[in-house]
Amino acid sequence: MAVVQNIKEKVHLPIYDCVSVDAGRQLRSVESSSTLKFFTNVQGKTKLETNLQSASLLPHYNTFEARALRVVISDLPPDFVPDNPDDEATVDNGDEPLDVTDDNGASYKSDGTVAGPGDDVVEADIELTLTRAVELLRRADDSDDRSVDLDADDDDVTLTFDGNEITDQTVIDAIANAGASITLTTDDLKGFIGDLDKKAPAPQQLIPNNGAGTLIGNFVYNTVTSLFVGEKLMIEMPTWFFPAGAGPFSDKGGFTTHGEPTPVATFRFAEPIFIDKQQNFRVEIEAPDSQTLKDIQKIYGPFFIWVVLDGYMTRDVQ
Repeated sequence: MAVVQNIKEKVHLPIYDCVSVDAGRQLRSVESSSTLKFFTNVQGKTKLETNLQSASLLPHYNTFEARALRVVISDLPPDFVPDNPDDEATVDNGDEPLDVTDDNGASYKSDGTVAGPGDDVVEADIELTLTRAVELLRRADDSDDRSVDLDADDDDVTLTFDGNEITDQTVIDAIANAGASITLTTDDLKGFIGDLDKKAPAPQQLIPNNGAGTLIGNFVYNTVTSLFVGEKLMIEMPTWFFPAGAGPFSDKGGFTTHGEPTPVATFRFAEPIFIDKQQNFRVEIEAPDSQTLKDIQKIYGPFFIWVVLDGYMTRDVQ
């Protein structure tokens, strides 16, 4: 349809862009620097992630009046399994064998009988996928003694004697049937997961909403958001200054949102910020603190951060 000459229309048409992390991947795989950039890379993104067609530019010869800026952060449960499950990170107890004992504290000899004083005893090595390690950590955190037991015949347990693996299933069954298990505390599991270094999840994803700080809270209180138009800084404030004004909300739910989910509960510019036709613009979110940056880069997907410029688009009438 032909463009009507010399006539424009103004429509309420927010523009948005997203940094997203797929399940099983970490934020560091998407952006390894200290700054997340929005509106600068829109190729290959879906309509869920952006409504721009060109990087840092408005469609065609449109102009835009930005009236508000929002930062929307998802609160989805992390998935630590990548597309190829064989690539999932694993944790283990390292070089220190673990004790194998029953409810009475008794240990066992290599033939499956109860060990006496001075006897060499059966020990255990464990190797857990990251998913199961986090599951066990959450179970341990919910327990009264902050620990969890693994049965001696658990698939992730290898019984050893004098440093050698026990392969006799009769011995393994005898020890397991006697009620022997391996006790792992929350500190043990956190230590195993921490040994993954860069592949370890963000602390807030291990035990979410436990009072130690949520993922969204850690992000909004430790980052700075800046809007640039034509390379000119228009506003720069900590991210908590730009509440989402969107997203699910529950008084009793176990999740967090960045502000009350209503469009009026967000930051509005005192005067509209004008973006001219073919004028570059972008939003940056930076984590100035190095430790916070490390935690943020460890975030596992699915995870989304949207930046929304809410306002009015002026465009040709067709």
